[in-house]
Amino acid sequence: MNRDAVVPIHKMICELESQGVVSKTHSPFNSPIWPVRKSDREWRLIVDNRGLNEVTPPLSAALLDMLELQYDLESKAAKWYATIDIANAFFSIPLATECRPQFAFTWRDVQYTWKRLPQGWKHSPIICHGLIQAVLENGEAPEQLQYIDDIIVWGNTAMEVFEKGEKIIQILLEAGFAIKKSKVKGPA
Repeated sequence: MNRDAVVPIHKMICELESQGVVSKTHSPFNSPIWPVRKSDREWRLIVDNRGLNEVTPPLSAALLDMLELQYDLESKAAKWYATIDIANAFFSIPLATECRPQFAFTWRDVQYTWKRLPQGWKHSPIICHGLIQAVLENGEAPEQLQYIDDIIVWGNTAMEVFEKGEKIIQILLEAGFAIKKSKVKGPA
């Protein structure tokens, strides 16, 4: 492991534990961790779930193809757009208690497991997408396009897009998701 990663990853795990995202555990399962440096020079905790992913049965649900989304968006022919990014969306979704032992990893001789939907598991994007989609549908959100935790709204005026975005953000906040204001772009 890269020595530069030790202190930041330790702080990250302590923070995730204090937030209830991970907890200490004893499990017969264990996946290695690989810290990865992001483009902003910060570190990301990556648990290598390849072994778990290999034995996880497939889901029949599928995500929309990015090209389909692009065609869908182009067909709107709107003048204004805005994007909304849900902050740490996976970590907003509880992981079933009976599944947690399978997601164990070890850091500094202490075994932890995820209490929230982990990054790196093959079904996390599909589960996240489906839950957010259901929240938006149940909240009667205005027309939008969604891909996992990214949402785009459009309209013919900046005010129309702003109002649609505000309605969607309100629905998401009421459902327990967090929005990072710096990642909301537009209307533009």
